[in-house]
Amino acid sequence: MFDTESSNNEPEKWGADLPTTPQEKFVRGVYSLVDETAAHGLDQLRSESGIIPTCRLGCCFCCRFHIVTNIAEAHTLARFVRREFSADQIEALRFRTLQWFEWDGSRPGRYPPSRIDITTDLSHYEQCCPLLVDGACSAYPVRPIVCRTHYVNSHQQLCSAVNDPESTEDAPQVITSILADTTLFPMSIREYIETAGMDYSRSLMLLPHWLAIQMGWDFALVTYP
Repeated sequence: MFDTESSNNEPEKWGADLPTTPQEKFVRGVYSLVDETAAHGLDQLRSESGIIPTCRLGCCFCCRFHIVTNIAEAHTLARFVRREFSADQIEALRFRTLQWFEWDGSRPGRYPPSRIDITTDLSHYEQCCPLLVDGACSAYPVRPIVCRTHYVNSHQQLCSAVNDPESTEDAPQVITSILADTTLFPMSIREYIETAGMDYSRSLMLLPHWLAIQMGWDFALVTYP
């Protein structure tokens, strides 16, 4: 059974001594297989077709996408944060997530999030994943499958233009063969969640929503029973 961190009856635990749950172990095992399969596929593309991803450290335009994840991956992510992040890093993550909530609620057609009281100037806020720090994922070892399998072989300028509604640039050239090679792994996580007696579809939410729930932050706007 997946428990959200904030719903446990036990006192909150933090730091290196936080035990690994069976759910974490399963998800991390899937991640290992995803990475191995993706690496093999990229090597094959390089040797047979000369196709090389243009994705590099610091190229993080895809981190501005709305990233959907599930309860199993969110549980694994939150446990990593609680185990590996310092108190200051967690507070900074909390603030970035709060900024994301404020930005998401202020978009055209959205009702303002009445439970959030924030006076921070968002005029220079880039609507990126709260886990992004200095152009890199701060939870890279446990990033979701959707992040692990996204590769392009086009110029990063095309990725930058994706979130610009006025852009006339072509769409990035996604390496779809990696998605095809790894398609069974998300299904294994879905089966794991459903075997636990939960509705997989209802467990899908945007990553910042899940992060706020799993961390027990008071501005989380949704809950999971």
